[in-house]
Amino acid sequence: MRTYDFAPLYRATVGFDQIADLMDRVTATDTSASSYPPYNIEKTDDDAYRISIAVAGFSDEDLNVEVKEKSLIVSASKAEETNTSYLHRGIATRAFERRFHLADHVVVTGASHVDGMLHIDLVKEVPEALKPRRIEIAAQKAIEQDVVETKTVN
Repeated sequence: MRTYDFAPLYRATVGFDQIADLMDRVTATDTSASSYPPYNIEKTDDDAYRISIAVAGFSDEDLNVEVKEKSLIVSASKAEETNTSYLHRGIATRAFERRFHLADHVVVTGASHVDGMLHIDLVKEVPEALKPRRIEIAAQKAIEQDVVETKTVN
């Protein structure tokens, strides 16, 4: 697999370090990344998203959802049962930590734990100052009328 060196981007630009960091994360070959627990990311509306994580065997007290420095961190740990003897153990309840990097203005609005699924709802809330706004264009005749009135007054 190819690896890319983004060092020239860091040397030649100012203010694009977030994009370079994102590219570094995407192209990183982390073979130790676990696929446990499985999850879905769905777009529920134009600016709304939902992350659903399969957390069978965990209670609400075992789960932790935290937002820290533009990252959503979902973790869980369960105390080991010392007196249980399994003939077959197919339900994994091992501890995990899953991180999701959040884009600017994306906030977590809530979380729910239903039927072994942890649902985390997110919304992109763009501030009013950053939203596009429409500028009204004044008609040419209205501008000429103001000029005529100014000449007659003076």
